[in-house]
Amino acid sequence: MVGLKPTYGRVSRHGLMAMTSSLDQVGPLARTVTDTARILQVIAGQDERDATSSRQSVPDYLANLPKDIKGMRIGVAAEFFADGLQAEVKELVEKAIAKIKSLAATIVEVSLPSLEYALAAYFVICP
Repeated sequence: MVGLKPTYGRVSRHGLMAMTSSLDQVGPLARTVTDTARILQVIAGQDERDATSSRQSVPDYLANLPKDIKGMRIGVAAEFFADGLQAEVKELVEKAIAKIKSLAATIVEVSLPSLEYALAAYFVICP
């Protein structure tokens, strides 16, 4: 599964039930990066019914997709493998990492030390 949260204003929020207007966004969820780009190509753009939608032209997302991931550096946060992670989820993530490596991308372990504050920050921003 591939999900994308577009830049604020890239996709209209018209018809969306608002919870926190500065965080409410619509984005595609699909099986592949290509399908995600296809959906975004259709839903992106200015909407006169949404004053926050962007007037910038919509780029050709499909044309901008790389042909392969060879040479890319992809970060994996060590904090995502914390206690409590379901074994099945861990196994699937490890399989995905192995697949990425097999496609000649480099996996880089990164750290997100402030991740422990994410839930508290959420409750401040979105009470």
